Amino acid sequence: MVGGGDGAFIGAVHRIAARLDDCYEFVAGALSSDAQRAIASGAALRLEPDRCYTDYREMARAEAAREDGIDVVAIVTPNYLHAPVATAFLEAGIHVICDKPLGITLAEGEALVDLARAKGLVFALTHTYSGYPMVRHARELVAAGAIGEVRQVHVEYAQDWMADAAAQDPAFQATDWHNDARRAGPTGCTGDIGTHAFHIAGFVSGIQPNELLAEMHSFTPNRALDDHVQVMLRYPNGARGTLWASQMAAGCENALKLRVFGTKASLAFDQEHPNELWITPQGGSAQRLTRGRVRGDAAEHATRIPSGHPEGYLEAFAQLYRDGAAQIHAMVAKQPPPADAAWLPAVEDGVAGLRFIDAVLESDRRGSRWVSL
Repeated sequence: MVGGGDGAFIGAVHRIAARLDDCYEFVAGALSSDAQRAIASGAALRLEPDRCYTDYREMARAEAAREDGIDVVAIVTPNYLHAPVATAFLEAGIHVICDKPLGITLAEGEALVDLARAKGLVFALTHTYSGYPMVRHARELVAAGAIGEVRQVHVEYAQDWMADAAAQDPAFQATDWHNDARRAGPTGCTGDIGTHAFHIAGFVSGIQPNELLAEMHSFTPNRALDDHVQVMLRYPNGARGTLWASQMAAGCENALKLRVFGTKASLAFDQEHPNELWITPQGGSAQRLTRGRVRGDAAEHATRIPSGHPEGYLEAFAQLYRDGAAQIHAMVAKQPPPADAAWLPAVEDGVAGLRFIDAVLESDRRGSRWVSL
């Protein structure tokens, strides 16, 4: 692991997810850019002293040279390090699991696609919500024609943590990396949660927009980056959509919601109730589908426990790790990746997210005009 040292929320989430299905062993890390914290964090996690690194470049070189070196690295750093860290490990012949966004520029992302393909390595991107069983079932229903041709796609991701008094404090604004374009990239909310909304909309609907109109905004005084974005979407098949993401939505904890409307029916998913999916046929009654009642499909592949026992965020994260392990094992065995692991978000999904960010920035700069995506 690179990043994720003492006090880092997402590093712990990745480690839990990696262990959940007994597919990984955590053996090495460069857990902080601060040498003392890196060593202390590695010791606390019981890593061997000679595998607690203080520099990710040194780690890539050393692990590639070891007979028992790592197979895959998890990258859980601030955004600006994603591309350089991934590049170092790909060049060392090591598979990559990386937090989103893929980088802070589209050029970085496109270079990573080329490098991962040239090296023939697995590159997974942790768009967590695609790991939920009912999200995968929704994708299957759309692909099977259960809702007909897609006409509308509406997605929203609302949080309120930026509205807290502590996040309004000038000291927080000056020190938090989410508010620093050098470390976060050119966007705040758009890159942080807007990319999650964009990915799940395309993952389920099976279609990608070709035009968008966007407005970015910051409600927070003196905030350098956006904390709110609203986007209108046009699709090649004539469908229309909207995307709203905000970290200033008072009272919203982690409200990611998706609705897809087709010519025959609609689907609705709410991340805060992840074990159910609603399908409503035109002229009919709404039907609540539960995770435990779905059998023999992608939802069952992403399920670990019996009906009636809820699964959630950590299990969805673990699903991506399990799919990544399956793809790596298949590659080592010189076999095609298993079909039930094929929905793992990859480096190409990261590039799509960076194109979305670029288009939102361009539209906003042009006074919220339609731009091609």
